[in-house]
Amino acid sequence: MKKIDELVEHFVCNKDPFSVALNSLEGFVTHSAHLSKLIHSKKSRLKDPAHLKDKLIRKAVEAKEKGKPFKITKDNLFSKINDLAGIRILHLHTRQIQEIDIELKKIFEDQQWIIVEGPIARTWDDESRSYFKEIGIKTINHPDMYTSVHYIIRPNSRASITLEIQVRTLMEEVWGEVDHSINYPYKTDSNSCRDQIKVLARATSSCSRLVDSIFSTHKEYEENRKLSKKTIKVSAKKSKKNK
Repeated sequence: MKKIDELVEHFVCNKDPFSVALNSLEGFVTHSAHLSKLIHSKKSRLKDPAHLKDKLIRKAVEAKEKGKPFKITKDNLFSKINDLAGIRILHLHTRQIQEIDIELKKIFEDQQWIIVEGPIARTWDDESRSYFKEIGIKTINHPDMYTSVHYIIRPNSRASITLEIQVRTLMEEVWGEVDHSINYPYKTDSNSCRDQIKVLARATSSCSRLVDSIFSTHKEYEENRKLSKKTIKVSAKKSKKNK
């Protein structure tokens, strides 16, 4: 426990680089003209020291149960724990992720940020998994009804810190916030709550598909409307010529 307290204190005493990097990343995302058209909202945060302590305790217990040493030290804490600082990007419908991914990678390239890991889509849903694979995003099966696209990035090649980016739909955020409130940092023992959260995951997934369908229908409608207007204009020009 003393070692874990020392690790937490090490993070608390070295928050500044995380704050600077996080503010920089948030600024690039905010001022991207193209991203602003795709993103509904965003959240950023530094990890709560109490939550970090809980996470390290869980990792120490897990290592002990497996008969392995607990290898996290002050020297590797910032690279071993990748969610000490992060930003969450929320968007309306699933298919926006392809453009968001392209724009994020442009920002990383322009600012010489390094992608340590990702994008990786963590999802329980077969249909979502199929779509992510279709657009070239690696998928990992997540057993806890969770869906989100993750990136781990580093400000530059010399930096020891990493930041996490999560990208998900508003509907997925609803499930995530409820699950986080009930199951974090420790999972609930209530079987009823567990079952209800699974039902909520299926409900929000269905809502995401409905939102996707609405936007798809609207896009098709607008394209047909423009085509109709163009056809009418062409017909009107032909009529004038024939007179």
